[in-house]
Amino acid sequence: MELSGKIIKILPLQTGTGKNGVWKKQDFILETPGQITRKVCFSLWGEKIDQARLNEGEQFEISFDLESREYNGRWYTEAKAWKAVRKERSSSPQEVPPPDYMNEPNIMPADDLPF
Repeated sequence: MELSGKIIKILPLQTGTGKNGVWKKQDFILETPGQITRKVCFSLWGEKIDQARLNEGEQFEISFDLESREYNGRWYTEAKAWKAVRKERSSSPQEVPPPDYMNEPNIMPADDLPF
């Protein structure tokens, strides 16, 4: 699945040691645009944290999977991001200066045209 929006909060990095060794996890909140904005908490794991280079206030497209697991009779769902791509800022159109020949004195006025 994919979702686009602005990162509004990056939560503290979490680290620990498990049966597979040292792990790290970065949670962040993405706010989606639209008439009804939604906030979604995503998790990035391992080296994907460094690859994404998340910054608050920037637009990202997040590719993710949803995963639910049971613990002590309760179910927990996590949105695991596996790719985070920064969206390019749309630059405002720049004013283009007129070509140099428009400033030359040898241009004939429109009423002096031979046709």
